[in-house]
Amino acid sequence: MSTSVLVVDDSALMRRALKGMLADAGDFEVHTARNGVDALEQLDRVHPDVVTLDVNMPEMDGLTCLAKIMEKQPTPVVMVSSLTEHNALVTLEALQLGAVDYVAKPGGTVSLNIDEVAKELVDKVRDAARAKLKRAGGLTARIRAAPRPPAERKSAVGAVDLVLIGSSTGGPALLSELLPGLPATLGAPVVLAQHIPASFTAALARRLDDACALRVVEVDRIMTLQRGCIYIGRGNADVVVARRGDGLIVKSVPAAAEYRWHPSVDRLVGSARRYIDPQRLVCALLTGMGDDGATEMAAVKDGGGRTIAESEETAVVWGMPGELARRGGATEVLPAYEIAARLADWVR
Repeated sequence: MSTSVLVVDDSALMRRALKGMLADAGDFEVHTARNGVDALEQLDRVHPDVVTLDVNMPEMDGLTCLAKIMEKQPTPVVMVSSLTEHNALVTLEALQLGAVDYVAKPGGTVSLNIDEVAKELVDKVRDAARAKLKRAGGLTARIRAAPRPPAERKSAVGAVDLVLIGSSTGGPALLSELLPGLPATLGAPVVLAQHIPASFTAALARRLDDACALRVVEVDRIMTLQRGCIYIGRGNADVVVARRGDGLIVKSVPAAAEYRWHPSVDRLVGSARRYIDPQRLVCALLTGMGDDGATEMAAVKDGGGRTIAESEETAVVWGMPGELARRGGATEVLPAYEIAARLADWVR
């Protein structure tokens, strides 16, 4: 059975290119719209399984169109945008409003080399068709209302050296609701690997920093790990932990070819295991396609550390956390609205 896709872009060239890439995959029925107004008019007629949505369009921009789609006929949306600084901010906002994922136009607004992202587009549209939609802000009230679950093991002060979090598809929206639930008194620093382009990372860190009790920074140089901070790995690179003197540091390093996604969760966790006893690590693997993070987080659990896999109930895509759970590598499998409380309980 084919997947119905509505491609929305104000450029006839881009509409034709995107439609062709999806049509060539063989399992899509593709419709097109020239802007947000046209897309909304077609929504009732086409009933697409997925919408691809440009950011910059006349009459109605992508962000306004997304909000109206989610209100009128909630549908998985993949943003297709050139990664200017402005568009990175808008695309992050779109992800927090409910867009499932994004594809970066490699050559600007009208990209003559858009075919470079054909496989990425097809894969992400297929994943979007299977994704669970989350309403913006839907988890915030549940996180605040969730009673702190009883801990399996209590942590003494100083018993945890580092918290490691990995996420991918659906991650930016989830992080904007989960991380503000962590207290300023959290007993260990946090390092986060979110699969994301480099042009997004600084904007994501700024948005999260405004919302969180903990300080949130992008890893753009060698940094000493300190309690009270969340460190976000720079996109299109990897983020690793190392030791310098008596302290731990975090740094951005070139993406390693043996890892499929970047920043790599497996590489981050593996680097931490080299310098920190797994019993002093706490890890959480959140929504995302694939299996990044499952191997190394399972090794942390095998070494006596504690790990959380987000449950299928709340994950937009239960790929990464699902794989951790299937391998028996999760100390606990929890819905997103219980994860912050559990981390706070373990990392006193």
